Amino acid sequence: MRTEPDMKLIVNVSKEWAIGKGNELLFHFSKDMKFFKDHTTGNVIVMGRKTLDSLPGGRALPNRTNIVLTKNAGFERSGVTVCHSADELKDVLKGYDSDSVYVIGGESIYKLLLPYCDTAYVTKTDAPAPDGADAFMTDLDSDTDWEILECSEEFTEKGLSFKFLTYKRKTS
Repeated sequence: MRTEPDMKLIVNVSKEWAIGKGNELLFHFSKDMKFFKDHTTGNVIVMGRKTLDSLPGGRALPNRTNIVLTKNAGFERSGVTVCHSADELKDVLKGYDSDSVYVIGGESIYKLLLPYCDTAYVTKTDAPAPDGADAFMTDLDSDTDWEILECSEEFTEKGLSFKFLTYKRKTS
C-alpha cells in the first residue's frame, strides 16, 4: 500500500465495535445513510465482495468509483473495478487523490487497510451488538494510535442513540 496512512474509512459500530450479522448492517439510520452518502459521493470507495453483495441489488453505488478487493480470480461485476491483491489495489489507487479514498468494509477489508488510513468516520451506536453479530471493526478507543478529533451531538432514531465521531491517527 501507500507508505504513509492517507485513506479514510467509514463505519457504523455497536458498543462492542460489531459491524454486521449475516452480511447485513446491524443498524439502519436515515441520518447515518445521509452521512455516508455525503462523505462518499463523488469519491472512491473500496470494499470487499461480500460488502458489494450486501448493497441494494448487489450493484455498485452510483456517483462513486467502486473498487472491490477480492481473492476470487473470476469475479466480475458491472460498474466496479476489481482488484485481487493489496498490491494491485495499491497500483489502482495511484490514479486517485488519496483524500478521496474511503474504505467501506467489510471486516477483513477494514483490518487489511486500517494501517493505511489516517481518518476514521465512525457512527457509534449506543447499543450492544445483537446476538450472533459476526463481523467486527478494530476498537479504535482501545488503539493507542488513534484519538477522537470530533464528536457530534447525540441523535436518536428507531429508539437508539448514536453519535458521529471522527478519529485521527496520531502522528509520531
